Amino acid sequence: MLVPLLACGVVSAAEVQLAVAANFAAPLAKIGERFTAGTGHVIKASAGPTGKFYTQIVSGAPFEVLIAADDETPKKLVAEGHAVSGSNFTYAIGQLVLWSSRPGQVDEAGAVLAGDGYARLAIANPKVAPYGKAAMEVLQARGLVAHATPRLVTGDSIAQAYQFVASGNAEIGFVALSQIAVPGKPVTGSMWRVPSGLYGEIRQDAVLLKAGENSAAARALLDYLKGPEARAVIQSFGYR
Repeated sequence: MLVPLLACGVVSAAEVQLAVAANFAAPLAKIGERFTAGTGHVIKASAGPTGKFYTQIVSGAPFEVLIAADDETPKKLVAEGHAVSGSNFTYAIGQLVLWSSRPGQVDEAGAVLAGDGYARLAIANPKVAPYGKAAMEVLQARGLVAHATPRLVTGDSIAQAYQFVASGNAEIGFVALSQIAVPGKPVTGSMWRVPSGLYGEIRQDAVLLKAGENSAAARALLDYLKGPEARAVIQSFGYR
């Protein structure tokens, strides 16, 4: 999915080719508007699963910045020489929720997972998506892997997992809080905010890739992402 982030009436100084984890696409859109308005730089962002972006970057994709859904992928890219040493930092800590588009489907304790009140449970692919890995950790912690596995519907990314639930193709699904906690809009359906002790911390890092090493626009974006304006947007979407 290509997400161009432009601000009307602003002449761009440069473009930043960016890969962003699907769960952070909406916050990035708001951050990008403000960044462009203040700097003139334009963000060209592709949203998808972090694991697939890693493969593309290693294969030579011309991304200048990676905004990942974990902290391990940026570290690995630095270690392998595909990203600039010392440029990676944590921009957000994600929160996992079990969500249904139907009111009353999901209870506040997540007990629905252990019952037979659902036929399909959507998750992101745990092999490439950190939120999918976290979802499987929750099932394991609750002793529900065998119960839930026949009902799993697996999306390529957390965005596709969300679509499965939003469209009704899955009654419930593990998604990012940021996907349903949209600022200015009420949360629809029903959800269980999964206790953080049931899954590993989803520490999300950004990193400057080698293709952007000499890009002032790419460095400016990462600096902006660390600042108070970006932080306010990030927190408004439910990240810590």
